[in-house]
Amino acid sequence: MATNLTPALAWRRLREGNERFVNGESNHPNQNASRRSSLVETQNPFAVIFGCSDSRLAAEIIFDVGLGDVFVVRTAGQVIDDAVLGSLEYSVAVLGVPLIVVLGHDNCGAVTATRDAVETGEMPAGFIRDLVERITPSVLTSLRNNQTEVNDMVVENVKQMSQRLADSSRVISTAIEEGRTAVIGLSYRLAEGRADLVSGIGEL
Repeated sequence: MATNLTPALAWRRLREGNERFVNGESNHPNQNASRRSSLVETQNPFAVIFGCSDSRLAAEIIFDVGLGDVFVVRTAGQVIDDAVLGSLEYSVAVLGVPLIVVLGHDNCGAVTATRDAVETGEMPAGFIRDLVERITPSVLTSLRNNQTEVNDMVVENVKQMSQRLADSSRVISTAIEEGRTAVIGLSYRLAEGRADLVSGIGEL
């Protein structure tokens, strides 16, 4: 059975959890043995969080949620590939998740590496190059808009990746059109622990 939360209520629940975390008042809900037992046969997450892999961006901690609450997908620089799209489509089509969160953060290493590559013309080796290539459009857009700070580029990358989800996946775009899910972009501030809303697609 899917969660009965609307996209707006799901966002409110995440916002309230983040507020507790920022204030040092986390409840650490749904993290005990009985919760673990209740989830053996099923899961009904109320949001999917597609975030950067950065070790300081642990989704369940910064939104003060627990087991079974959020479906989490993470890649460096929250870069989208086929596996990410498949995971997100699963969360929407099978689990009925009403909210997709694209979560970036200040001082992101992947975005910084991309900015450096654009400025120097030197691409990194190995598969880090693939990450840089996928983030490059966001960096170029920022530079065209005279935004040279990495944190401005992070916000632009969150916005572009959010739009790419809606554009690339028929499953996700249909769910947005029908009001079953929404996509929001958040930028997380490492020092404060606060996740700020920077974009939204769909009814919230």
